[in-house]
Amino acid sequence: MWLAACSQPPPLEVLGFVPPFTLTDQSGAEFSSAKLKGKVWVANFIFTNCTGPCPRMTGQMKQVQNAVYALPDVRLISFTVDPVRDTPEVLAGYARRNKAGTGQWSFLTGAQETLHELKRNAFLLGSVTGQLDHSTRFAVVDRQGRIRAFYDTTEDGAIQRVIRDVRALRGEQN
Repeated sequence: MWLAACSQPPPLEVLGFVPPFTLTDQSGAEFSSAKLKGKVWVANFIFTNCTGPCPRMTGQMKQVQNAVYALPDVRLISFTVDPVRDTPEVLAGYARRNKAGTGQWSFLTGAQETLHELKRNAFLLGSVTGQLDHSTRFAVVDRQGRIRAFYDTTEDGAIQRVIRDVRALRGEQN
């Protein structure tokens, strides 16, 4: 019994908070952060015409989706860093091509200022400036909108840690 308790990972720290936001999802509908209240969610920042890390990151998000598809209180959020080109229609096509689960995985676009605020000041992952640079990290957010962990998606085992921590956060009571 004692050994099993020692092998559990320690609780995740609170690294920051996601402020309220309103953007537009791939269906063209308004998407408010209020939809994420009470949910555990995984976030990343991508753009649809990226030929660099975005296809790999989207594939990794698909792995997370496959692992948590039956969990009704888990969401996946991909924010664009290219809101000029990544319109809802473009994001919808990208979501279809990548078999994103409707209702569980949302692709969000909107005002560059809002996306910049989220990426730079909430998630601490850089700026949305039109230069199309972005982090390759995923973030996991708890039911209260607190950022609990970042994962470098280029590291071995990162996606397995994302999935493990999502499941652990689902069990937290606070």
